[in-house]
Formats: sequence, structure tokens, C-alpha cells
Amino acid sequence: MVATIMETQHVKPSAVVLISCPDQKGIDAAITGFISAHHGNIIHLDQHVDFEQNVFFMRIEWELEGFRIAQDNIAEEIAKLAAPFRIDWQLFFSNRKPRMAVFVSRLSHCLHDILARVQSAEWAVDIPCVISNHADLGALVSRFDIPYYHLPIEPGAKDAQEARTLELLQTHEVDFIVLARYMQIISPRLLEPFTHRIINIHHSFLPAFPGARPYHSAYARGVKIIGATSHYVTEELDAGPIIEQDIIRVSHKDSIADLVRKGRDLEKIVLSRAIWHHLQHKVLIYNNKTVIFD
Repeated sequence: MVATIMETQHVKPSAVVLISCPDQKGIDAAITGFISAHHGNIIHLDQHVDFEQNVFFMRIEWELEGFRIAQDNIAEEIAKLAAPFRIDWQLFFSNRKPRMAVFVSRLSHCLHDILARVQSAEWAVDIPCVISNHADLGALVSRFDIPYYHLPIEPGAKDAQEARTLELLQTHEVDFIVLARYMQIISPRLLEPFTHRIINIHHSFLPAFPGARPYHSAYARGVKIIGATSHYVTEELDAGPIIEQDIIRVSHKDSIADLVRKGRDLEKIVLSRAIWHHLQHKVLIYNNKTVIFD
């Protein structure tokens, strides 16, 4: 199965640019013409226009092989191209493997799924560290030869715990963070250096069913669907840009245990999709919403 997955992926090094700017004539021609003029082979192109906001969005990817601008100089040339069109842009390279830190508490289902996908080479990503406020999952992580840091949060000592966390993230040169059911609120101290680079997963019951026992509340209401939402973390709790969502139907025959089991299955797949979109640089954030490119 791993061989099949790897065979379907584009293996040649490539560059990806995410673009947003006021919609105007000539943008397509300027961008594709720039790549073509320097002998770049475009392998993916997707675009969208928000007509209400008059904003143009694009994701374009091309092969670096044969491209006549050195990789280290591409950003400088794109900046020159972008200026006349007032383009906001981000540049990524497929030959640089991202570094993803994982935060967990005691629930292991999302962490298990992440570790399995990385071990099977489904994702091109490194996990330099797993950080937790509990020691429970240390044995699991150790089987994958990944450093596990138990940083308990003692009463009145959260600032010290976050300072140590930030130090570890810097030491391990972390690019982005995944909260795999990390049951703590992220403060601005951690949010600021990782703006739109912290991915969270939670049940879609919020805010209708808040608190520590959402499935019990949902069961009491006799819900017919349950869901999960993955989003980027912002200072406003559970209100960041949404990356991925899904639902599953339930019925009166389902017990609370059934809801928990089905909900956790859904959380795993929704979080994995969100991480995949992020790794493929297919997410563009605008006005606290996301454009997810094909």
C-alpha cells in the first residue's frame, strides 16, 4: 500500500506559490508567463475569484528541474513580479521537508493515526518532538524514536511551562504545530510566533455542546449527526479559519459509547485531511476564512 501511495505522488522537486490580490486583468498571463519565460514546467494550477470582495486567489506549482532561476533567487524575482499587482504571496519548495510538532494530553487516537501515517511515508514530514502536559503517551511515542517531552502544568506555573515549550519548538526548528487533542488553551505567547501554523481538532458540537462531556450532552438531545472540525488556532477560542469538516449520521440506537467511538474515528480523519492540505500548501487564509485549493 505504501508503494502505491508513493508512486502516485509527484517526486521531482517543485515550487509552489500561493497568491491573493485585487482581481484585475493580466494576472494569469503575468504569472504563467513568468514561469514559462524561465523554462518552468507548470504541473498544477488552481484559481478562484471572490466576486463579492473582488479578490483573486491562485495556487501554482512548477518543476524546479530546468527552471533557469536558481532556487535561492526565486523569491526575489517573484517579489518584483508581485509589486505592480499588489500581490500577497507565499513560496514553498517540495524538497524542504516540514517539521511538525505534536501536542497531546491523554487521548491517543489522533496521535496514533498521525504516527502511523508518518511511519508509512504517507506524509513527507518530520516530527522532531511530541509535547504533552501528561506522561501517559510517552511509551507509545518512544516506539517511534521521537523525543517525548512531559511538561506538566502546575498551578500558577503555566507561564514557565509555555516558556519551556517555546524553547523546545525553537531548538527543534519546528515549522508548525498539531494539537492532537491537546486539552489546553494556547496563549498569545505561543500563538504569535506560529500565526496560522497551529492546527486543532475538535468535535463540531461547539458551541452547542461545550464542556468536557459533549457526547453526553449530544446524546441527551438525541442528535442525528455528529461531526468534527479542524481549524487554525487564533486567540478567539475555536473561532480560527476552518480547514476541514465532516459529519456522520447517528440514531437513537447509538449509545454514548457509540457516539464517542464514531466521533473519535471522525476526528482522526478530519485532522489528517487538514494536515495533508497544510503539507501540500493548499490552504490560503483570507479574512478568517480559507480557500482550499484542489
